[in-house]
Amino acid sequence: MASGQQFIENDGLRKRLVDGPQDSTLQDTSYKIRDTLSRKPLIIRQDSTLGDSTRVDSVKRDSTKKSDGLQSVVLSNAEDSTRTDRKNNQLHLYGKAKIKYEDMELTADYIRIDNNTHIMFASGLVDHNGKYRGRPIFKSGNEPPVTVDSLRYNFDTGKGFTYGVFTEMDGASIQAEKIKKNQYNEQFIRHGFYSTCNLPQPHTHFGIQMSRVILTENQVVSRSAYLVIEDVPLRFIMIPFGFFPKTNKRQSGILFPAFGEDYSRGFFLRDGGYYIGLNDYWDAEIRANLYTKGSWETNIRTRYKKNYKYDGGFSIRYAYTKNGEENTPGFSRAKDFNITWNHSQRQEANPGTTFSASVNAGTGSYFSNTAAGGSYDYNQTTRNEMSSSIAYGKTFADGKVNFTSSFSHRQSIATGDLNLELPTVNLTVASFNPFDSKDRVGEQKWYQRITMGYSMQGKNSLNTKDSLLFKKETLGKMQNGIQHNIPVSLSLNVAKYFQFNTSVNYTERWYFQSIRKYFDNSPSGYKEITDTVQGFNRAYDYSLSSGFSTKIYGQKNFKGKLAAIRHVMTPSINFNYRPDFSDNKYGFYRTEKYADGSDGITPQKYSIFQNAVYGTPGAGRSMGIGFSLDNTIEAKVKSEDDTTGTGYKKVPILQGLTFSGNYNMAADSFKLSTISFSGRTSLFDQKLGINFNGTFDPYQYETYTTPGSNVESYRRVNRYAIKGGQLARLTQIGLSTDFSFNPAAAKSRGNKLDELDKGKENMTPEQQQELARISSDPNAFVDFNIPWNIAASFTFQYSKPFAKSTITSTINLHGDFSITPKWKIQYNSGYDFQAKKISMTQFNIYRDLHCWDMSFGWVPFGTYRSYTFTLRVKASILQDLKLTKRNDYYNSF
Repeated sequence: MASGQQFIENDGLRKRLVDGPQDSTLQDTSYKIRDTLSRKPLIIRQDSTLGDSTRVDSVKRDSTKKSDGLQSVVLSNAEDSTRTDRKNNQLHLYGKAKIKYEDMELTADYIRIDNNTHIMFASGLVDHNGKYRGRPIFKSGNEPPVTVDSLRYNFDTGKGFTYGVFTEMDGASIQAEKIKKNQYNEQFIRHGFYSTCNLPQPHTHFGIQMSRVILTENQVVSRSAYLVIEDVPLRFIMIPFGFFPKTNKRQSGILFPAFGEDYSRGFFLRDGGYYIGLNDYWDAEIRANLYTKGSWETNIRTRYKKNYKYDGGFSIRYAYTKNGEENTPGFSRAKDFNITWNHSQRQEANPGTTFSASVNAGTGSYFSNTAAGGSYDYNQTTRNEMSSSIAYGKTFADGKVNFTSSFSHRQSIATGDLNLELPTVNLTVASFNPFDSKDRVGEQKWYQRITMGYSMQGKNSLNTKDSLLFKKETLGKMQNGIQHNIPVSLSLNVAKYFQFNTSVNYTERWYFQSIRKYFDNSPSGYKEITDTVQGFNRAYDYSLSSGFSTKIYGQKNFKGKLAAIRHVMTPSINFNYRPDFSDNKYGFYRTEKYADGSDGITPQKYSIFQNAVYGTPGAGRSMGIGFSLDNTIEAKVKSEDDTTGTGYKKVPILQGLTFSGNYNMAADSFKLSTISFSGRTSLFDQKLGINFNGTFDPYQYETYTTPGSNVESYRRVNRYAIKGGQLARLTQIGLSTDFSFNPAAAKSRGNKLDELDKGKENMTPEQQQELARISSDPNAFVDFNIPWNIAASFTFQYSKPFAKSTITSTINLHGDFSITPKWKIQYNSGYDFQAKKISMTQFNIYRDLHCWDMSFGWVPFGTYRSYTFTLRVKASILQDLKLTKRNDYYNSF
């Protein structure tokens, strides 16, 4: 056997190790590893003493050895074989070998430890197909793992040499011909390549070629370096040397702007500014947008995070926008602002206490006037409302008492309506059994089953226009109140098959203002005047409800593939009673009078708590019987997936088909309420889901004409429809369906979103916003592993309260398909049958460029016709390196 080559045969597996000088005259049987960086052969060396073997032990085992001079125990393991060379005091490990020494871990297909020199050598092996496999993977401490072609490591000095290195750092790939590490944790790199591509030979990439690099804990020193794009070296952009500080904390610096042109506002410098790295817990950005036609924007954004406790961010944006040319009809100026704040607290930081914030407030025209701060985000520019919430919660008494408080705001961008709740408080006591005993032995008595609870809500509310918010008279319109609720209930089994439920509910409201109405004489006639009277008032009401419910089972068995059909009915009936709280003895309702105190010609009652935050006690006595019937129908069929022929599966036919209504015995007319129904089912192995709901009216209607008018009107009459030969009138029905021809697409999207959601705590606010957009948009998620997906949804609404009927129906079609494994097309379109026009249609083309992403989006027609071209690097560290070309309804160039 030639010197420098050793063959070991074990279980039919032939492995070859190569040694010898780096000479091109080596025999053809020697294996050469080609370095993708230097394009020079790299030979794995091995001492010739390997041939002096004593034996080959093919038994896989774990061994713990402590060599003379080593400071710690060396743990070793090999799946194929372990051989001890006693003559040379060496240990040889073959086949997925593993070594652990102090904080260093190494796996490779071949490892040799020399106990005399305390030097370890590791490499891969060449299999019977001539493939070099099982490259060493080296990991030290908290550093990322490094894949190499071969390495040598000195246990005593801590120095090592690695050849053909590959590793990842900050989302990019580093490949090098050779790396040397000394005992001071300094690394010396020769012929390194920093790239966005993780392939051994980058094919589509943006990278930097470096000839010599020294890496220390605090700095990077580089010799000549130049840019390489698509394997083309740009040596004319070479730097002769470089010195870069490598700190472990945030550094302040300039944020370079983007350049372009906006059709309405002119050429721009966008998102330029300054980044401030305050400390490890806080940072901030100051950015500005400048436009040549006079518009400008500025924003300040800060983020904070304390591990295992809380994190969040705050931003304030202000914009001055000029549209059109001065002294022209279309010219306008606008001043807008927007404030956001998000905060979340980890539960383990303060058990029993929660605090969170999600604030988005400002002028309603900010997003439309500034095109969502220059982002041209479709969802932002077309949003209809803004909302905010700041919530605090705490539990007491071992979780039995829960207190929450929140500040919230809702703002309609279209109408300017603004609702503020400053604040809302809730106190809830968990249900308990007041007559039960902790020392009870045996089952509960009937009275021990009585349960009681308590809840309290308080609210301070204001409804106004956003333009009137800061005016003095607006603050005087705040409405407030406190509501207490005490429910008492009892549940018993009666006659074995029936469930008896009874409850009494008492509600009391405390208000600090009430109203008075009267008619005032004016030149144009009597006008209704409403005055607000300050002062404490209490309003209360109570109700009683008792009922029975049971379950009725029915089953029909068959022979053949259909084994059985099962029908489960759940009927329930209850009696409910509520007094007439508009009676004068309660004092909650009054009669409208004239200004002099005399009664009106047609006196009308009104509630002095009208439009109060928690409503008013109900008018009119209610004593009725409520009823409902729930139905579930399912089939039992033989399963085609069961090869034994004895397996069955359940197929739902109808799920939750429910009818409900009420009969009010105390009413003077229309005692029977409308009958509502709802249900759902699924077809084609649950691929097609169907939901439906509707209403039946048991009464007839008639046509009448108002005196002096020829217009026909309709009204219900107190006469049952069954007297006219009709059981009931169908006045409303709704139907919605959704279908996917490839359920694997929806499942894959859901799984990926679950993975992203797990890392939400480490995301920036922008990344969390992008995740929310993906979650709500089925076409925003691209999965090249799913070759195709076709999905559709259909909605139908029919309404006929009287003689005339209205129908609305829309269909939406969305999905994607792959032209090739790297090209994918997505589509989303629909049709409104009532408007007789196609809804918003979108096409998106995606190209996977391995370490880059390319996409082209197109809205061919409609109000928001546009196109967008994006070329983006996948590596997170280079996400700002992107090329985007837009041409849309707002930015037409």
